[in-house]
Amino acid sequence: MNRSRPKTKRSRALGIALTPKCVRYFEKRPFPPGQHGRRRRSESDYSQRLREKQRLRAQYDIREAQMRRAFAEAARKTGKTGENLVSLLERRLDAFVMRAGFARTIYQSRQQVVHRHFLVNGRRVDRPSYRLRPGDVVTVAPRSRDKAPFQLAAAGAWAGTGPAPSYLEATLSDLRATLVSVPERAQVPVICDEQLVVEYYSR
Repeated sequence: MNRSRPKTKRSRALGIALTPKCVRYFEKRPFPPGQHGRRRRSESDYSQRLREKQRLRAQYDIREAQMRRAFAEAARKTGKTGENLVSLLERRLDAFVMRAGFARTIYQSRQQVVHRHFLVNGRRVDRPSYRLRPGDVVTVAPRSRDKAPFQLAAAGAWAGTGPAPSYLEATLSDLRATLVSVPERAQVPVICDEQLVVEYYSR
């Protein structure tokens, strides 16, 4: 999803660092952007729910329509809707590529997927929204392996952004990763109160 607004400003507005590069700017100015960013303002229930929804959207870099479709599907499943929603979003191919350590950010992983650098079970997939199932194997296409970003990934350059979640197995030296199980909310490293997201869409 192409957004012209600087990611640093979005990070400050949402209260989370959306990229590793934003961390130092966010730590330096941990308040919303703008002339009145330092002022403490009381938040309504609606604004709190809206912010949590926007936080979740921003961390997966998806459009509102995609978010609504994912929520509708999560609501149809058994179990807690919020946890189902996070699990569905986490099984997107672009999110998996980032968690596996093949890309540093969701923006980079999305671009790599669109540029047809990945195979799923041996078949090329160029849709970031492609949903993986347990047992699916994601590999970097043979012709893409010599490209600089994947050489860095194979050397573990992006693994420093955090350990791989336990629901996947990644072999960076082989540029190969497998979805072992359906992600559970406790395993997913996103900053969000998913219950407030459910309340936002259920209003």
